[in-house]
Amino acid sequence: MSRLITGAARLGGIVGRPVAHSLSPVIHNAWIEAAGMDAVYAAFAPPDEAAFETLVAFGRAGMLAGVNVTAPFKEQAFALADSASAEATASGSANVLVFEDGRVHADSTDGFGLLAALADQAPSLTLKGATVVMLGAGGAARAAAQTLAAAGAQVRLVNRSRDRAEALAADLGPAVSVANEASAFDGAALIVNALSVPPTLDLGQLAAGTAVMDMTYRPVETDFLKVARARGLTPVDGLGMLIGQAGPSFRAIFRVEPPALDLRPLLLAAIGDPA
Repeated sequence: MSRLITGAARLGGIVGRPVAHSLSPVIHNAWIEAAGMDAVYAAFAPPDEAAFETLVAFGRAGMLAGVNVTAPFKEQAFALADSASAEATASGSANVLVFEDGRVHADSTDGFGLLAALADQAPSLTLKGATVVMLGAGGAARAAAQTLAAAGAQVRLVNRSRDRAEALAADLGPAVSVANEASAFDGAALIVNALSVPPTLDLGQLAAGTAVMDMTYRPVETDFLKVARARGLTPVDGLGMLIGQAGPSFRAIFRVEPPALDLRPLLLAAIGDPA
């Protein structure tokens, strides 16, 4: 019997621009179906900041239970909220907005997803006291660097625009610094690519066993990760981070635990990746 969606359905979704490529609807609707919930998780693509603000007003009016937020709206989402979790406050951005009684609460589960991916794919990595190199200083790097610093790592930022990296380091505190290019990767236990373009890093300079993470998941094993694997490094893909952040997002939006599902094969099939 097909699942019945009624007029009382709880509505959640993902908001971004572009958003058609997002796998979040695949994850959340799989959980909704498995749980037999009267709910829908949709995708929204506001054309500009004004339209995003209108969507938030729609949520305040009780038409939405909550949304995940992706680029380019994460910082605006945080700014529009009435309250925020410690994680969202520390990073100055939000990837979850929950609407209740006319109020908006912001949260950030990206860091949870990053830690979950590292625990699953690089279980021997200890972050406390480790040196981590973050490639990029944009929105994706912000939440990741904040989480890694909170876990006890020393984070070095490597970014084409040094001014932007310095501004991010100033926001996040003494555990985050701008790298000296000549020695940026010395002693690094983890490299995280948060760039929107493939990095040009020479992985040959890294010690064997260094963990290398790429936050993108299309394709799941990027050329960056393929080279890392071939050189005896420990690859960590962005699909693990996506899955890791989805659980707390689902709990926040739909107020129930996600059913136990093996999501990875489902997602690989959705993107046509044979990995």
